Formats: sequence, C-alpha cells, structure tokens
Amino acid sequence: MIIMGIDPGTAVTGYGVISVSGNSVSWVDSGVIVTDTAEPLSERLLIIYDGLSKKINEHSPGRVAVEEAFYGKNVHTTLVLGHARGVAMLAAAQRGCGVFEYSPREIKKSVTGNGNASKDQVEYMVKTLLRPEGGKMRQDAYDALAVAMCDFYNMGRGALLVNKNKKDK
Repeated sequence: MIIMGIDPGTAVTGYGVISVSGNSVSWVDSGVIVTDTAEPLSERLLIIYDGLSKKINEHSPGRVAVEEAFYGKNVHTTLVLGHARGVAMLAAAQRGCGVFEYSPREIKKSVTGNGNASKDQVEYMVKTLLRPEGGKMRQDAYDALAVAMCDFYNMGRGALLVNKNKKDK
C-alpha cells in the first residue's frame, strides 16, 4: 500500500510518499510545492492542486493523510491554511483516495513518542525511520513524511474500532 502525507500551506505545501509492506515502511518520494506569495490566492491554490494531483497520479496512494489546521492566534492565517487543506483533500478525493486527518500533536506523538516534540526531533525521527534519499529537504517535506507515518501507525486503529462497533451491535 502507498500512503501520501500532506503538510498543507499556501506558500509551501509539503508532500511525502511511503510504501507499506506488512509492518514495515519505506520512503518513496517527498518534496514541496512552492507558490509565489505575490500571486493571488486563487492562483496559488491552483498551483497546489495541480502539483498534488500530479503526485497523486504518479504514485496512486490508497490513503492520503493531511495535517489538520493549527488554530493559533491569527484567525486569518488559519482561514487561509484551510483553503490549502481543502484543495489537498479535493485532489485526493477526486482520485478515489481515502482521506484522513491528524492533528499536529497526534503526528508528533506517533513519530517521536512526544506530542510536544520540536520540528528538529520530528525531522530526526523521519530520517532515522525512513532514510529518505536526496540529502537535505525542506522542513515541510519531513513534516509531510511524518503525516504519512502517523497514518501508517494509526490505520489499524480505525479498523479495530469499526470491528469492535460491529461486535457490539
């Protein structure tokens, strides 16, 4: 199975693709989609959508995991981030991928064991676990790989909950 993780942003959107075989994972691809902040938001969203659509078509993931918005003090920033999340989810859904969302805290806890881990700690664990090729990447690509890893660690949990609910009925 192929899982794609997405770290959405209107200036930089990270993507990370992993392959799952049994209980092991391996790095497939990762990178960023960068937009020009001087361009109108609608143009930037189109660039993100097109870039993610291309990567989804290239790798055909069965699952796409997207980081949830961080609700900070700046409401405008959170709202704009929601647009990037929306086009990421749309690109995945249009191609028939299952779409799953995880909070930043869930992602950090899944990858490092600590929900308050720093970005450097997340990067270190992604490098250790996946050994991505190509040298140094942007932080957004490491974050996207962490989102994919979080989905890998949590995908069995959803099946367990569904089976438990069926037994309870």
